Amino acid sequence: MDEVTFRPGISIDSAPTLGDMAIETVPGEHVDIRLWTRAGDVESQAMQQLRNIAALPWVVKHVAVMPDVHYGKGATVGSVIAMRDAVSPAAVGVDIGCGMSAVRTSLRAEDLPDDLRRLRSAVERAVPVGFGQHRDLAFDTRDAADWDQFWSRFKELTTSVRNERDRALHQMGTLGGGNHFIEVCLDEGGQVWLMLHSGSRGIGNLLAQHHMAVARGLAHNAELPDPDLAVFLARTPQMAAYRHDLYWAQEYARRNRAVMMRLLCDVLRQHFPQVRFEEPISCHHNYVAEEEHFGEELLVTRKGAIRAGWGELGIIPGSMGTGSYIVRGLGNPESFCSASHGAGRRMSRNAARKRFTAEDLAQQTAGVECRKDAGVVDEIPAAYKDLEQVIANQSDLVEVVAKLRQIICVKG
Repeated sequence: MDEVTFRPGISIDSAPTLGDMAIETVPGEHVDIRLWTRAGDVESQAMQQLRNIAALPWVVKHVAVMPDVHYGKGATVGSVIAMRDAVSPAAVGVDIGCGMSAVRTSLRAEDLPDDLRRLRSAVERAVPVGFGQHRDLAFDTRDAADWDQFWSRFKELTTSVRNERDRALHQMGTLGGGNHFIEVCLDEGGQVWLMLHSGSRGIGNLLAQHHMAVARGLAHNAELPDPDLAVFLARTPQMAAYRHDLYWAQEYARRNRAVMMRLLCDVLRQHFPQVRFEEPISCHHNYVAEEEHFGEELLVTRKGAIRAGWGELGIIPGSMGTGSYIVRGLGNPESFCSASHGAGRRMSRNAARKRFTAEDLAQQTAGVECRKDAGVVDEIPAAYKDLEQVIANQSDLVEVVAKLRQIICVKG
């Protein structure tokens, strides 16, 4: 599709300069904190986390804070941290490789039935949600190549997860719960899109928890302001083990989304035999990458942030009632070529459950075919930040390619 084709890459010297967005800088103990939002809008817990991160001696240049920033376990969600010869597992999070995939279809709004319940039910039958898993293996060579080689590496993972292979096999191609979702969306031109959000499922969580515990026990982390920010150092066996397991889990997450997207496409083919699909867009937003920034090779962790290099496509979703954006990166070096991963929570899950009811959820998701019961009240749109403001705050990081609104939303 013409409007989402990639642009050629450019060198960092010719990357766009900062736009009109007023970036606030908060001094830190070791490096500064640069925010694509007002510092006064960041909750105190999250700001203290950011100060703790900025005090780490391995952090380079500054901590880049996205406009969807909010408090998270260990490290702040919406933070981009570049380290020299070190990496913090908490700066990735427990859902290693969590991210988004989207694909535009040839269907238009007028091709869809007025009642979308049957289509939603078909999606829910095809893709297990919550703690569910497939009875039979769901993946094949249509989803990705080298499956045998990928699974053969399982035996090389840390011994603490060796007995989880069967669960990992049967969770491949499943959604999970929490803020993970599958959506059928319409863009402003009436074109139908498929979109989903998921990660590395149970196996990624177990690997993350194991390595975070190992890092907390290392002597060089004893005096850190927050034990959860413990790091692995380069050229150590602990770092090598973590990076091995991390990259495998990131690959698991990528494949998991590919399997689900193929299952969703199969559902549409059953209902609309004439449907065609364009190339999918896919991006991690909880991960580690080896990248060059400011003339130096660094380990960059993005927790609740996507890579937004020049011309790179990304996905920034909102809540289950406010739509999403397909964006193209502007390659801003000050953000380490990053952008937000979504709207970001403005209140905790517990706070949302106490404040809102199923009736509130039904009102705020009017027009969307989705669950409207107490089990997903914590995902109510009002628990999230204003997506339009989040997008406006990063106009120097991404440009909008397409705005989507969901008409079906499936959650665990």
